[in-house]
Amino acid sequence: MLLHLSTWPEVEAYLEQSKGIVLPIGSTEQHGPTGLIGTDAICAEVIARGVGESTHAMVGPTINVGMALHHTAFPGTISLRPSTMILLVRDYVTCLSQAGFTKFFFINGHGGNIATLKAAFSETYAHLTDLNIPHAEQVQCQVSNWFMCSSVYKLAKELYGDREGSHATPSEVAVTQYVYPETIKQAPLTPEVATGHKIYGAIDFRQRYPDGRMGSNPALATPEHGKQFYELAVKELSNTYLEFING
Repeated sequence: MLLHLSTWPEVEAYLEQSKGIVLPIGSTEQHGPTGLIGTDAICAEVIARGVGESTHAMVGPTINVGMALHHTAFPGTISLRPSTMILLVRDYVTCLSQAGFTKFFFINGHGGNIATLKAAFSETYAHLTDLNIPHAEQVQCQVSNWFMCSSVYKLAKELYGDREGSHATPSEVAVTQYVYPETIKQAPLTPEVATGHKIYGAIDFRQRYPDGRMGSNPALATPEHGKQFYELAVKELSNTYLEFING
Protein backbone atom coordinates (compact mmCIF):
# COMPACT_ATOMS: atom_id res chain seq x y z
CA MET A 1 0.00 0.00 0.00
CA LEU A 2 1.64 3.20 -1.18
CA LEU A 3 0.92 6.31 0.85
CA HIS A 4 0.97 8.66 -2.13
CA LEU A 5 -1.52 6.48 -4.03
CA SER A 6 -3.90 6.27 -1.09
CA THR A 7 -6.66 8.57 0.13
CA TRP A 8 -6.81 9.92 3.68
CA PRO A 9 -9.74 7.61 4.60
CA GLU A 10 -7.65 4.65 3.40
CA VAL A 11 -4.74 5.74 5.57
CA GLU A 12 -7.09 6.19 8.51
CA ALA A 13 -8.42 2.66 8.00
CA TYR A 14 -4.87 1.30 7.74
CA LEU A 15 -3.97 2.88 11.08
CA GLU A 16 -6.76 0.92 12.74
CA GLN A 17 -4.81 -2.28 12.11
CA SER A 18 -1.16 -1.13 11.96
CA LYS A 19 0.95 1.78 13.21
CA GLY A 20 3.95 0.90 11.02
CA ILE A 21 5.25 2.55 7.88
CA VAL A 22 8.19 1.77 5.62
CA LEU A 23 10.15 4.79 4.38
CA PRO A 24 12.67 4.31 1.55
CA ILE A 25 15.58 6.72 1.61
CA GLY A 26 18.46 6.95 -0.84
CA SER A 27 20.56 9.53 -2.59
CA THR A 28 20.98 11.30 -5.91
CA GLU A 29 24.70 11.03 -6.58
CA GLN A 30 27.30 9.86 -9.06
CA HIS A 31 27.88 6.12 -9.30
CA GLY A 32 30.87 5.92 -11.58
CA PRO A 33 30.88 5.91 -15.39
CA THR A 34 28.13 3.26 -15.71
CA GLY A 35 26.03 3.61 -12.56
CA LEU A 36 22.84 5.66 -12.58
CA ILE A 37 22.83 8.83 -10.51
CA GLY A 38 19.58 7.67 -8.91
CA THR A 39 20.96 4.23 -7.95
CA ASP A 40 20.61 4.56 -4.18
CA ALA A 41 17.06 5.87 -4.32
CA ILE A 42 16.02 3.34 -6.98
CA CYS A 43 17.29 0.40 -4.93
CA ALA A 44 15.72 1.62 -1.68
CA GLU A 45 12.38 2.31 -3.36
CA VAL A 46 11.96 -0.98 -5.18
CA ILE A 47 13.04 -3.02 -2.15
CA ALA A 48 10.77 -1.00 0.17
CA ARG A 49 7.83 -1.63 -2.13
CA GLY A 50 8.65 -5.32 -2.13
CA VAL A 51 8.69 -5.33 1.67
CA GLY A 52 5.38 -3.46 1.69
CA GLU A 53 3.79 -6.07 -0.58
CA SER A 54 5.21 -8.94 1.48
CA THR A 55 4.13 -7.60 4.86
CA HIS A 56 1.05 -5.53 3.87
CA ALA A 57 2.82 -2.45 5.24
CA MET A 58 2.21 1.13 4.22
CA VAL A 59 5.12 2.48 2.16
CA GLY A 60 5.84 6.20 2.21
CA PRO A 61 7.23 8.35 -0.60
CA THR A 62 10.91 7.88 -1.35
CA ILE A 63 13.32 10.38 0.12
CA ASN A 64 15.57 10.43 -2.93
CA VAL A 65 18.09 13.11 -1.96
CA GLY A 66 20.37 12.29 0.97
CA MET A 67 23.68 13.30 2.50
CA ALA A 68 26.16 13.05 -0.39
CA LEU A 69 28.29 16.16 -0.05
CA HIS A 70 31.49 14.24 -0.80
CA HIS A 71 30.14 13.39 -4.28
CA THR A 72 29.26 16.94 -5.31
CA ALA A 73 32.41 17.47 -7.39
CA PHE A 74 30.77 15.15 -9.94
CA PRO A 75 28.09 16.66 -12.22
CA GLY A 76 24.53 15.63 -11.41
CA THR A 77 24.95 14.96 -7.71
CA ILE A 78 22.38 16.63 -5.43
CA SER A 79 22.97 16.61 -1.69
CA LEU A 80 21.40 17.79 1.53
CA ARG A 81 23.54 19.11 4.33
CA PRO A 82 23.34 16.91 7.44
CA SER A 83 21.47 19.66 9.30
CA THR A 84 18.91 19.90 6.46
CA MET A 85 18.41 16.15 6.32
CA ILE A 86 17.88 16.00 10.08
CA LEU A 87 15.09 18.58 9.81
CA LEU A 88 13.56 16.80 6.82
CA VAL A 89 13.40 13.45 8.62
CA ARG A 90 12.14 15.14 11.78
CA ASP A 91 9.31 16.82 9.88
CA TYR A 92 8.34 13.61 8.05
CA VAL A 93 8.13 11.65 11.28
CA THR A 94 6.38 14.46 13.16
CA CYS A 95 3.58 14.75 10.59
CA LEU A 96 3.06 11.01 10.42
CA SER A 97 3.19 10.69 14.20
CA GLN A 98 0.44 13.26 14.51
CA ALA A 99 -1.64 11.05 12.22
CA GLY A 100 -1.07 8.03 14.46
CA PHE A 101 1.99 6.20 13.09
CA THR A 102 4.48 5.10 15.74
CA LYS A 103 6.84 2.66 13.99
CA PHE A 104 9.07 4.13 11.28
CA PHE A 105 11.16 1.62 9.33
CA PHE A 106 13.64 3.36 7.04
CA ILE A 107 15.07 1.21 4.24
CA ASN A 108 18.30 2.94 3.29
CA GLY A 109 20.26 2.71 0.07
CA HIS A 110 23.18 5.03 0.83
CA GLY A 111 25.94 4.57 3.38
CA GLY A 112 26.42 8.32 3.70
CA ASN A 113 22.94 8.63 5.21
CA ILE A 114 23.52 6.37 8.20
CA ALA A 115 25.13 8.74 10.68
CA THR A 116 22.76 11.59 9.82
CA LEU A 117 19.70 9.34 10.09
CA LYS A 118 20.68 8.20 13.56
CA ALA A 119 21.19 11.82 14.62
CA ALA A 120 17.80 12.68 13.08
CA PHE A 121 16.09 10.01 15.15
CA SER A 122 17.46 11.47 18.37
CA GLU A 123 16.41 14.98 17.32
CA THR A 124 12.96 13.68 16.43
CA TYR A 125 12.33 11.96 19.76
CA ALA A 126 13.22 15.17 21.61
CA HIS A 127 11.09 17.27 19.25
CA LEU A 128 8.02 15.06 19.69
CA THR A 129 8.38 15.26 23.46
CA ASP A 130 8.67 19.05 23.30
CA LEU A 131 5.48 19.22 21.23
CA ASN A 132 3.60 16.98 23.70
CA ILE A 133 2.36 14.85 20.83
CA PRO A 134 0.13 12.04 22.16
CA HIS A 135 1.95 8.70 22.37
CA ALA A 136 5.28 10.40 21.63
CA GLU A 137 6.96 7.87 23.90
CA GLN A 138 5.79 5.07 21.60
CA VAL A 139 7.45 6.48 18.48
CA GLN A 140 10.38 4.38 17.32
CA CYS A 141 12.60 4.76 14.25
CA GLN A 142 14.87 2.12 12.78
CA VAL A 143 17.19 2.15 9.79
CA SER A 144 18.00 -0.99 7.83
CA ASN A 145 20.52 -0.81 5.00
CA TRP A 146 19.55 -3.23 2.25
CA PHE A 147 23.15 -3.62 1.07
CA MET A 148 24.18 -4.75 4.56
CA CYS A 149 21.68 -7.60 4.73
CA SER A 150 23.65 -10.75 5.54
CA SER A 151 22.17 -12.65 2.59
CA VAL A 152 22.94 -9.79 0.20
CA TYR A 153 26.49 -9.41 1.50
CA LYS A 154 27.11 -13.16 1.17
CA LEU A 155 25.88 -13.28 -2.44
CA ALA A 156 27.92 -10.21 -3.40
CA LYS A 157 31.07 -11.84 -2.06
CA GLU A 158 30.29 -15.07 -3.90
CA LEU A 159 29.65 -13.31 -7.20
CA TYR A 160 32.24 -10.53 -7.11
CA GLY A 161 34.74 -11.11 -4.30
CA ASP A 162 36.88 -8.05 -3.65
CA ARG A 163 35.60 -6.46 -6.86
CA GLU A 164 32.34 -5.61 -5.07
CA GLY A 165 34.11 -2.55 -3.63
CA SER A 166 32.23 -0.01 -1.54
CA HIS A 167 30.72 2.48 -4.02
CA ALA A 168 29.29 2.06 -7.53
CA THR A 169 29.23 -1.61 -6.61
CA PRO A 170 28.13 -4.32 -9.03
CA SER A 171 25.43 -5.40 -6.56
CA GLU A 172 23.65 -2.04 -6.50
CA VAL A 173 24.16 -1.52 -10.23
CA ALA A 174 22.68 -4.98 -10.79
CA VAL A 175 19.51 -4.03 -8.91
CA THR A 176 19.05 -0.95 -11.10
CA GLN A 177 19.61 -3.10 -14.19
CA TYR A 178 16.87 -5.45 -12.99
CA VAL A 179 14.46 -2.58 -12.35
CA TYR A 180 15.36 -0.52 -15.45
CA PRO A 181 16.94 -2.85 -18.03
CA GLU A 182 16.43 -0.23 -20.72
CA THR A 183 18.89 2.12 -18.97
CA ILE A 184 21.90 -0.23 -18.76
CA LYS A 185 25.01 1.81 -19.51
CA GLN A 186 28.30 0.83 -21.13
CA ALA A 187 31.55 2.73 -20.73
CA PRO A 188 35.25 1.84 -20.58
CA LEU A 189 36.42 1.11 -17.04
CA THR A 190 40.09 1.14 -16.13
CA PRO A 191 41.24 -2.06 -14.40
CA GLU A 192 42.96 0.08 -11.76
CA VAL A 193 40.43 1.51 -9.33
CA ALA A 194 41.19 3.47 -6.18
CA THR A 195 40.28 2.08 -2.79
CA GLY A 196 41.02 2.56 0.88
CA HIS A 197 41.19 6.35 1.06
CA LYS A 198 39.35 8.14 3.84
CA ILE A 199 36.47 10.40 2.85
CA TYR A 200 36.83 14.15 3.39
CA GLY A 201 35.53 16.92 1.12
CA ALA A 202 34.18 16.72 -2.42
CA ILE A 203 37.32 17.97 -4.22
CA ASP A 204 39.56 15.61 -2.29
CA PHE A 205 37.18 12.73 -3.00
CA ARG A 206 37.28 13.28 -6.75
CA GLN A 207 41.06 13.56 -6.70
CA ARG A 208 41.36 10.24 -4.90
CA TYR A 209 38.53 8.49 -6.77
CA PRO A 210 38.74 10.12 -10.22
CA ASP A 211 36.05 8.07 -11.96
CA GLY A 212 33.79 7.86 -8.90
CA ARG A 213 34.25 4.17 -8.14
CA MET A 214 35.58 2.91 -4.83
CA GLY A 215 37.29 -0.44 -5.40
CA SER A 216 34.40 -1.75 -7.51
CA ASN A 217 33.90 -3.33 -10.92
CA PRO A 218 30.28 -2.63 -11.91
CA ALA A 219 30.89 -4.28 -15.30
CA LEU A 220 30.25 -7.57 -13.48
CA ALA A 221 26.62 -6.63 -12.81
CA THR A 222 23.74 -8.30 -14.63
CA PRO A 223 19.94 -7.93 -14.37
CA GLU A 224 19.78 -11.58 -13.29
CA HIS A 225 22.06 -10.81 -10.36
CA GLY A 226 19.87 -7.82 -9.56
CA LYS A 227 16.79 -10.01 -9.30
CA GLN A 228 18.63 -12.25 -6.82
CA PHE A 229 19.71 -9.30 -4.69
CA TYR A 230 16.22 -7.85 -4.77
CA GLU A 231 14.57 -11.08 -3.64
CA LEU A 232 17.10 -11.67 -0.86
CA ALA A 233 16.79 -8.11 0.45
CA VAL A 234 12.98 -8.18 0.39
CA LYS A 235 12.86 -11.48 2.26
CA GLU A 236 15.37 -10.47 4.93
CA LEU A 237 14.02 -6.95 5.45
CA SER A 238 10.42 -8.20 5.57
CA ASN A 239 11.40 -10.37 8.52
CA THR A 240 13.26 -7.46 10.12
CA TYR A 241 10.26 -5.17 9.67
CA LEU A 242 7.86 -7.65 11.26
CA GLU A 243 10.22 -8.13 14.21
CA PHE A 244 10.38 -4.34 14.62
CA ILE A 245 6.62 -3.91 14.44
CA ASN A 246 5.89 -6.74 16.85
CA GLY A 247 8.76 -6.04 19.23
